[in-house]
Amino acid sequence: MNKERRGRIGKVIEQLNDLQTEITDIQEQEQEAHDNLPESLADGDRGAAMEENTDRLEEASASLQEAIDGLEAIG
Repeated sequence: MNKERRGRIGKVIEQLNDLQTEITDIQEQEQEAHDNLPESLADGDRGAAMEENTDRLEEASASLQEAIDGLEAIG
């Protein structure tokens, strides 16, 4: 791979890292919001939805990490 394409991949890796950081931040905020719910709400539908959101955000972050790792293996 030539220098130009490696550079482009490097930029994509930076963007993916930024996205992963943003997703992790949102996930932490959602988890904190869930943790601060009154027990009656945390155990209900709203709490369950927030837990699912947190799980999906964590999965998205992990998927981005896989993409980053794969691209770093190229460069």
